[in-house]
Amino acid sequence: MTTTPYADAIRRFAARDLQRLNVPGHGADPAAAPLMADFFGEDVLRYDVEPLLDGIDKGVENPLEQAREAAARAWGARRTWFLTNGASEANRMTALALAAFRTPDEIVVAQRSAHSSFFDGIILGGLDPRFVQPTIDQHHGINHGVTPAAMREALRDVDAKAAYIISPSYFGAVADVAGIAEVCHEAGVPLVVDAAWAAHFGFHPDLPANPIALGADLVVSSTHKMGGSLTQSAMLHLAESPYAEELEPLIDRAFMFTQSTSASSLLLASLDLARATLEDGHDRIAASIAAAAELRDAVRATGRFPIVSDGFGAFEDIVGHDPLRVSIDVGAAGLYGHAVREELLRTAGIMTEISTGSCIVAFVGPGTTPDPARFVAALEALQPVGELAARSGAGVVALPKTGEAVMRPRDAAFAHTEIVAAADAEGRVSADSLAAYPPGIPNVLPGELLTADTIAFLRGIAAMPGGYVRGAADALVDGVRVVVEEKCDRDDASRAAATRSGRIEQHIRTTMRRAAKPSSRKEQVPV
Repeated sequence: MTTTPYADAIRRFAARDLQRLNVPGHGADPAAAPLMADFFGEDVLRYDVEPLLDGIDKGVENPLEQAREAAARAWGARRTWFLTNGASEANRMTALALAAFRTPDEIVVAQRSAHSSFFDGIILGGLDPRFVQPTIDQHHGINHGVTPAAMREALRDVDAKAAYIISPSYFGAVADVAGIAEVCHEAGVPLVVDAAWAAHFGFHPDLPANPIALGADLVVSSTHKMGGSLTQSAMLHLAESPYAEELEPLIDRAFMFTQSTSASSLLLASLDLARATLEDGHDRIAASIAAAAELRDAVRATGRFPIVSDGFGAFEDIVGHDPLRVSIDVGAAGLYGHAVREELLRTAGIMTEISTGSCIVAFVGPGTTPDPARFVAALEALQPVGELAARSGAGVVALPKTGEAVMRPRDAAFAHTEIVAAADAEGRVSADSLAAYPPGIPNVLPGELLTADTIAFLRGIAAMPGGYVRGAADALVDGVRVVVEEKCDRDDASRAAATRSGRIEQHIRTTMRRAAKPSSRKEQVPV
């Protein structure tokens, strides 16, 4: 049985006869927190301990450090950070570290369909993103990945300091990470992979390999998603590579800037336990893969609902698929995807992960074995009437083309802004990152021109059942926050933003660069 050093240390501590006169305020006393004790159980109160305790997370070779080292070994990393602010923290840490990495140039080549938290990091770090566009399934309204050829083209004419991609996608499409890593290393830059949905990769031969094994230099892992830890817990993995020695101290600094000083022992313990569960989970994972395959077969057998991943072969960027994802085209049956997701929960008690206008996606967590008969019976009962009927044109969901970037994201985000009516926002420079949820991929970034198609798309999402636009000035996107200076070139915008926020930006960069080992681009060593 795989050991769990941090979780075991918490359990031993909780078993001691202690008089707790410190935080947390419940003092592990059910009498002080009867509602929480009733809701969570008394053990949760006892396991909820403050940081910096000898024998737990303090001292040489403490159990928390041992747990992190065990995770690094499990994922094949040089070093792993445990995070309690989600993979969003990992993305922001990554961007902050890259801002101080090697060169004063701020250019990072990024997949345009990255998660909004990475773009938050770009704003915080003052990076200048240059985008490589993913392939798009226009029929289903799905962003997929990028190809090595697309990455090579994107890197060709810029002096970038790093590249950033997503694999797998929300729908389980796996990119050619090995080929993209080779392209990046030939160009002398590290590859960051947002593998938020791939914590389980590599723990069974029928699953795709984890990105570190394929040559990625830094991997974001939203461990709670498909790794089984508690919600909001995550990891960031640094590979052993020619870039690691310089990146490691920068990531350490970014970790200090972004992590809570009161990290939850419950979340940290869950990461330790999830890692051990995955390492010992071959048979459980095999059962889940078989259950997901049975679920796909049962859906196919209805004759009404095609499986979206069956068509992945049409996209050159997709080289594999997560077998624990079951993606279903409900639009083919005349149903509206967003309403289907809500209806399955309301009437059948079935929760699915994501929906688009024409699709829903079910996730089978490693170790779980859902009943396909229950799911298919609920799906078959749905008929295209009322709110469930497909909207006009919902069978062809065209994602809006992004507007031209005319300012750096940070410059626009901290510029002088105003809120204008959505009808008057076309052609204005967005000051917000606006992302339709799910999946949280920004349709507009600060500094990009707003287009009529994008505004209409976001307003449509906001009006849908379960629809939400992250970053919007109001829930229905009736108003849009824009930069007051409608017409300004990049240099003018940069100078204006420097007046407002340059001191803060320069202080952060200077502090982080001091932690890095000085080097020049000539010293970069291709892998």
